[in-house]
Amino acid sequence: MAGPTVSGKKRLFVALGGIAFIFILLIIRLFWIQIIDGKRLSEMAQEQQTQDTSLSAARGTITDTNGVVLAQSGTAYKVLLNPYQLSRKQEDLPRIVRELSDILELDSEYVMKQATKKNSNDVYYKEVILKRQVEREVVDEIKSRMLGSGVYTAIDSKRYYPEGSLFSQLLGFTTVDGTGQAGLEQKYNKYLAGENGRMITETDANHQAIAYGSQEILDPEDGYDIKLTTDSVVESFLEKALKEALEVNKAETAQGIIMSCKTGRIIAMSTQPDFDPNDPPRSDVATLNALSRNRIVADAYEPGSTFKIITLSAALDSGKVTSANEYNCGGSYTVNGERIKCWKSGGHGHETLKKAVQNSCNPAFMQMALSMGKSTFYDYIYAFGFGSSTGSGISGETSGIVTHEKYITENTLARIGFGQSIAVTPIQLCTAVCAAVNGGELMQPYVVDSIVNKDGRVILKNEPTMVRRVIGESTSTQVREILESVVSEGSGKNASIPGYRVGGKTGTAQKYEDGKIASGKLIASFIGFAPADDPEYVCLILVDEPKVGTIFGSTVAAPYVKQVMEETLRHYGYLPTENADTVSVPDLTGMTILEAKASLKEAGLYAEFQDNEEDMVTAQVPAANEVVQRGTDVLLYTAVTDVDQEDTGLETAIVPNVIGMGRLAANDALAAKGLAIRIEPEDQTGTAIRQFPAAGEEVPVGAEVLVEFSKIEILN
Repeated sequence: MAGPTVSGKKRLFVALGGIAFIFILLIIRLFWIQIIDGKRLSEMAQEQQTQDTSLSAARGTITDTNGVVLAQSGTAYKVLLNPYQLSRKQEDLPRIVRELSDILELDSEYVMKQATKKNSNDVYYKEVILKRQVEREVVDEIKSRMLGSGVYTAIDSKRYYPEGSLFSQLLGFTTVDGTGQAGLEQKYNKYLAGENGRMITETDANHQAIAYGSQEILDPEDGYDIKLTTDSVVESFLEKALKEALEVNKAETAQGIIMSCKTGRIIAMSTQPDFDPNDPPRSDVATLNALSRNRIVADAYEPGSTFKIITLSAALDSGKVTSANEYNCGGSYTVNGERIKCWKSGGHGHETLKKAVQNSCNPAFMQMALSMGKSTFYDYIYAFGFGSSTGSGISGETSGIVTHEKYITENTLARIGFGQSIAVTPIQLCTAVCAAVNGGELMQPYVVDSIVNKDGRVILKNEPTMVRRVIGESTSTQVREILESVVSEGSGKNASIPGYRVGGKTGTAQKYEDGKIASGKLIASFIGFAPADDPEYVCLILVDEPKVGTIFGSTVAAPYVKQVMEETLRHYGYLPTENADTVSVPDLTGMTILEAKASLKEAGLYAEFQDNEEDMVTAQVPAANEVVQRGTDVLLYTAVTDVDQEDTGLETAIVPNVIGMGRLAANDALAAKGLAIRIEPEDQTGTAIRQFPAAGEEVPVGAEVLVEFSKIEILN
C-alpha cells in the first residue's frame, strides 16, 4: 500500500495549520471576552438580569433643647423610568411622555430625554429618576393613567421644617436630593445624611422581578439626630420683636442673639427678614443668599458705643481707671492736634466715671483708651476674643477686623475706645459682654448640645467651655453695677423692665460702603443683661439702616431688648419684684404729638419725638397697654419722621465753598476740613465751577467732594 504523496502531506499540514490558527483566534477571543472585556460584559449581564434600586436613608432630625422638632425627614415618593422597557413600546412613548409632563409639571423634551437615556455603551438605562419628593396624590394620579411597565414609583424622603421660618438662617436647608446646602444642615451634613442602602432583584427578559428569584437587600443607615441649645419659645419672642423693629423703623434688617452668659449656650438668634426653608426661593439666587445669610456670625460692623463696655472693663481691670476718675467733656477731645467730637453738641460738662458711662461720653472713653496705651488695650481686645472666630460651630462665621497694633496711631486708639476703627460680629460682641458681666470668664459659645445615633448612642456631647479669664471678678462686679445704672438712670432707660434689674449699653454706629462712610446709613443697637446682680442672659439687638425716628440705640433698639428680655425672664420663671413703680402705656395713635405728650405726662411717662407737635402719631414704642417703668420714654412716630444722626460718635464737617479756586487751592481747602477731593475726569484744570455736596452742607469727616473744573487738559 502506497504512503501519502507529497501533495497530500502539504494539504494535511495546511489543514492542521488552519485548525491551529482557528484555535489561536478562539483563545485570543476568549481571553479578550473573559479578561480584557470581562468586567464590562459582566456589568451588562448584571444590568440585564437584575434591577438595582437605591434605598434612601432617613436624614437625622434636628430638635431644640426641649425636644421640639425643627427639621425632620418625612415620607415622599420618587418617579422612576426604565428606558430599556420603554424602548420596546415606541408606539406608546409619546403618550407616556405627554401624561408625565402634565402630571409632574415638567418640560416634555426633558421627559423624553430621560425616557430614552442611554449609557456610554449605547445601552438603554434600566432606571432613571424623573422627579423626586412628590406627594402621594401625584403617585395615585400616575397609577390612574395606567402608563404600564417602564414607569414606576418608589419611596423617597423629603426634608420638612415643622416650625416654618423659625431659626431659618441657623438651620439652613437641603438640596432636593437631601444634601445640606446651608446653615447647620450643611455644617453637620456628614452626621445628618446617613448612608443609602440598595436592593438588588433578579429580573426576567422584560425586566420584571422573577417570582422566586433572589433578592439582596443592603439596609440604609439612617443619619444621626442633633439636639441644639436653642429654645423655640424664646426664639419666637426674639423673632416677633425683630419683625416689629424692622417694620416700625423701616430698616434693611434687624438682627438679634440671646446667650446664656454663664455657659455660652446660644438660646436664640435670628435675622429679619427671613425665609421658609420648606420653600426657599431657589429661582432667585441673590434673594436666597441674602435671606439665608446668618448675619449674626457672618457680618462684621463697627459696634459704636456698645464697645464701650469692653473699654470700661479693660480700663478698670488694668488699674488705669478707678471709680474715682472724673472727666470734663466740652463737646470734643483733641488728640495730636485732631479734634474728635462727642456725640452731644456742647458736651456733658463735669462727670464722674459712672456718669460718663451713663452719658455714653466719647471723650471719656477716648481718655480711658489712651490711658491704657496700645499694648495693654490690645491685650484686652484680643483676650475678649475680637479678631478671631468664637468657635461657635455655626457655618459662615468670620473673625471681624482688628487692625494690627503696629499700624495704630493714638488718634485711632482713641476712636477704638468708643467703638470706631474696629469691626466685630454680633456673636463676638455678645460673647465678650457675657465675659464682662459673668465674673470675667470668656465662655465659648455653642449651639449644638449633642449628636445621637438611632440607637441612642451619644456621638458628640458639648459642655460649657471656659476659653480664658479676661478680667477679675471684682472688676466684673463694678462693670455690672455701672451698666445697671445706665438702664436705671442713663441713656438705656428704655430697656428697663418693671420689677427686674437690668443692665446694658446703647450703641449707634456708622456704616461704610466701598471703604467710605455711607452718609445717613447707621446701625442702632442695644445689648442688655439680666438679672443685673447675677446675670443669666445677654440679649443683643441691632437695627440696620433705620429710616425713621430719632436714631439712637436707646430709642430704636433698646425697647425691643426690653420686650424680649422680659418675656424670656418670665418664661424661665424669674418673677418681678412687687414694689415696682409701673404704669400702662396709653394708646397714642391718631393723636397729635402735642396731645400725646399731655397723655403721657398724665400717665407719668415722657415723649421722645423729633417732628412738629401738630403732626399725627402713626406708631409708638412701647405699644399701647404695655406695662413699663414710670418715667420711661415713649417713641412717637409720624408720617414725616426723618433721620437724626446723633449719638454715633460720627465726626462731621461743613463743606467749604471751593468755587473759583484752582485744583491745588480746592484740595487744600477741603483737606483742612478733613474732606477729600474727587475730580472726574481727572484731567480737568482751570477753576472750580461746580461742587457736590454744596458749600455749607454737613457731611462725615473723610467724605469725598466732587469738584468740576472749567477746562479739560489736552495731552499730546
